[in-house]
Amino acid sequence: MDGKFKKKRTRQDIVLDTVICLFLALVVIVCVYPFWNIFIISINDATDAIRGGLYFFPRKLSLASYVDILSRSTFLASIKMTLARTLIGTPLAVVVTTALAYVLSRKELVLKKGLTLIFVFTMYFGGGLVPYYMVLKNLNLLDSFWVYILPNLVSVYNMILVKNYIEGMPEAIFESCKIDGANELTVFFKMVLPLSKPIIMTIALFVAITQWNSWFDAYLYTNSQSLKTMQSILVEILNQYQTSSANQAANQNAAALTPDSIRMAATMVSTIPIIMVYPFIQKYFVKGIMLGSVKS
Repeated sequence: MDGKFKKKRTRQDIVLDTVICLFLALVVIVCVYPFWNIFIISINDATDAIRGGLYFFPRKLSLASYVDILSRSTFLASIKMTLARTLIGTPLAVVVTTALAYVLSRKELVLKKGLTLIFVFTMYFGGGLVPYYMVLKNLNLLDSFWVYILPNLVSVYNMILVKNYIEGMPEAIFESCKIDGANELTVFFKMVLPLSKPIIMTIALFVAITQWNSWFDAYLYTNSQSLKTMQSILVEILNQYQTSSANQAANQNAAALTPDSIRMAATMVSTIPIIMVYPFIQKYFVKGIMLGSVKS
């Protein structure tokens, strides 16, 4: 029966599908190939890579660049620091941001619009870097691990996404919870958080990427080498290999390494771990963005 009602594909449909497939294939190539080329150069012998012509596969396999980076004790310590700030900062920021969004989404909140405008105002206007630095200093957060966590607990953009998502929930759900005797904390943890899983996973990805890729705050607000993050150490490595004299002083076997090989390896080390997170939350990403960006 289904076959009788199946629409016959016309020549125009076939041509359109072919064009769409070719276009999407081109987009994939444009997006994926540069990353793949960086990977190929990073695992190829550095002196051989100077000849060029590396496109899809390495000519002479070598992991010297990775060995050089991963053998540095400061770099290994920075990986632990980056993992710590990501694993601790992400769930804390998600809980605090979601809690704030829930409070601002309640219709019975006094001065709801005014408080929301105050938060939105901070998205467009800031006090500047020097006042921000002085605030952190007065709070004794400088040269402390918590300088990575506390200032990043709330993102107004993420809060607006969650707020709009919660406001799109049926009000009857909240009313039924109140009738059953649930307080605000119970409603938030037992009802709002489970129902907000798509948007929570979306902002969790945003926060995790921010924490993982952040390096400028490590330069400005910390002096201790033990507090340096992986990205800040990688910046130092990249700067170190920008000059030939620094390159020769950094490694006795200078012929086995080049500035380009170090840069490519450093890029892969900092990129691959966070990319591996995407497949696990991809199914939530589009749904969370679509439902949280536009108020129902």
